[in-house]
Amino acid sequence: MPQTVEVRFKGNRKGIYHWAAEAEPLRLQDAVIVEADRGQDFGRITAVGETALKKCASSCSGCAVGEAPAAAPATVVRRATGEDQTAHEELRRGEEDVRRKVIEKVRAHGLQMKVSDAEWQWDRKKLSVYFTAEKRVDFRNLVRDLAGMFRTRIELRQIGVRDEAARLSGVGRCGREYCCSTWLTELSPVNLGLAKDQHLSLNPSQISGGCGRLLCCLKYEHEFYVTSRKRFPKEGKILNTARGQEKVVAVDILRERVFLRSEQDGPRIIPLLQLKEEIETAEASRPPAPEPILNPVAAPAPQPGTEPATEDARARRRRRGRRRRGGGSPPSPEG
Repeated sequence: MPQTVEVRFKGNRKGIYHWAAEAEPLRLQDAVIVEADRGQDFGRITAVGETALKKCASSCSGCAVGEAPAAAPATVVRRATGEDQTAHEELRRGEEDVRRKVIEKVRAHGLQMKVSDAEWQWDRKKLSVYFTAEKRVDFRNLVRDLAGMFRTRIELRQIGVRDEAARLSGVGRCGREYCCSTWLTELSPVNLGLAKDQHLSLNPSQISGGCGRLLCCLKYEHEFYVTSRKRFPKEGKILNTARGQEKVVAVDILRERVFLRSEQDGPRIIPLLQLKEEIETAEASRPPAPEPILNPVAAPAPQPGTEPATEDARARRRRRGRRRRGGGSPPSPEG
């Protein structure tokens, strides 16, 4: 059975490939040459075996294993040699000059697009240009000029600002490299509600990353905050404590403290466990509520024009019904 491996390329781009079973198994960080679009490409192994299959099933998009059965699966052609790695490094060093030339062509055509990166395929049979734009861009003339300049196939890909940050990488507010450029394989949506649940500052400069969008790390601890908040009273609630009625002003989940305010004693900070003990003590010392005195329920007064349901009333209704039908009153018995 062929070995399944995950190969990573430039800019966090990756794919799933097969390696022949009769050959020596591949290991992590091995440099390989794989089948690519009408050619070959250079990459490194980032996962093997069951780990690669799980990644393909969960988050990998467009992998060779997930294609239709009729399509031949992409394979690893061979291990990369020292010459292959040297050629790959030379291509990477020249990609910045390629990007500058593309930018000049974009300005010459007057297109509203920002060129983020350029990537050569290892065999130089394709050049991929990544850009961002606010609107749809007609770059057909640009592609023809670039194809004539570089003598290869040109592929322009429009990406978002978060994908752009993942490709270019950088250092975040924490002092470490961007998560999306290192280990974060899937960019999940992040909204402002995550910052509100964690009581963070809503200043955009404080909760935004290098891409200008909300920080991806806001989602890491959100589940912890939501679960822990269930143990605390809600802000604005009135509690009966040892000092009487106090209002919950705020809660500190990490230190497990509650900020209370009383009209007589003013504000104070109390641990959550102590607050629960005071509430239980206040509930136990409260005198029991007096039982309500139930008044006897009076019979409802008859409505005007109605008669109580007695035998005489029913007999009179029957006689009235016979008179309406024309039967008249029954003969009275002779004395």
